[in-house]
Formats: sequence, structure tokens, C-alpha cells
Amino acid sequence: MAERGHATVGTYLRVAVLLAVITALEVGVIYIRQLTPILVPLLLVMSAAKFSLVVLFFMHLRYDARVLSTLFVGPLILATGLAVALMTLTGAFLVFGR
Repeated sequence: MAERGHATVGTYLRVAVLLAVITALEVGVIYIRQLTPILVPLLLVMSAAKFSLVVLFFMHLRYDARVLSTLFVGPLILATGLAVALMTLTGAFLVFGR
């Protein structure tokens, strides 16, 4: 199997800019009242995207062996599913109450 080269400095700068843009969107979304019904899922998706970018590029998981990626991503998916299930159970997604 051919070894893949690591990302260039330009790639890291683009990822950093993308992370800054997503962070600005996260902060801005909080102030838009029309998005209140979907605020929590929207913030969860944006934070998951940021987490993925950080793990893939800055922790170099994108360039590691597939086995290491599976060992990292598998439990992460289970933990995320459990956290979302618990938030749903406690009513964290209910914006207007019951």
C-alpha cells in the first residue's frame, strides 16, 4: 500500500479558517430567534463537524491506518448515540416545554 503524504501548510490554514467560520456560525445562530426550534440539533451538527475536522487533520487520524481510525470512530459513534439518547430522554430538545 502506498503511503499517503501529509497535508501541506495551506491545507492546515484552510481547515483553521473553516473552523473559525463554523465557530462564528455557532455564535451567530444563538441570536437568531427563528432557529430556536432546531437550535440544539443545529449546534450538535456544527460541533460534530468541527470535532471531525480537528480529529482528521490536527490529530492526523486521516493519515493513520484504517484500523486505528475504526478503533477511534467506533466508540465515538456509540458515545454520541448514547449522549443524544440521554438528552432526548431528559427533554433537552424540548424548546417550548411539554
